[in-house]
Amino acid sequence: MKEIKLTDSEKDLMEILWAGKKIFMKDILESYPDPKPAATTVATLLKRMQNKDLVGYTMYGNSREYYPKVEKGEYFREEMTSMIDRFFNSSVTQFASFFTSNTQLSQKQLKELRNIIDEQIKE
Repeated sequence: MKEIKLTDSEKDLMEILWAGKKIFMKDILESYPDPKPAATTVATLLKRMQNKDLVGYTMYGNSREYYPKVEKGEYFREEMTSMIDRFFNSSVTQFASFFTSNTQLSQKQLKELRNIIDEQIKE
């Protein structure tokens, strides 16, 4: 999959699409917190995201029902991989070392993280 780059505004819109799966423009607008963006702003974002092949739609008369063409997990994986590549020279070990020593995780959280890793090793 090609690298996905979303602006903050696009990420906000994708969160709405991921939550709704298939959603009409009026429902998208209602999903935004106040102050809500203008419909033209959202339409521009949707068009830009269609051009990036991230959003699709189905026509019903004059209305479009929008849906995400990329899953949230897939997007998150790509973002994490890109961040590890850029900031940690593609080293997961460097990332893990930085993450565990700089995020002030509690002992309980570190143990939970270890349990998650242990479960992955068993599979």
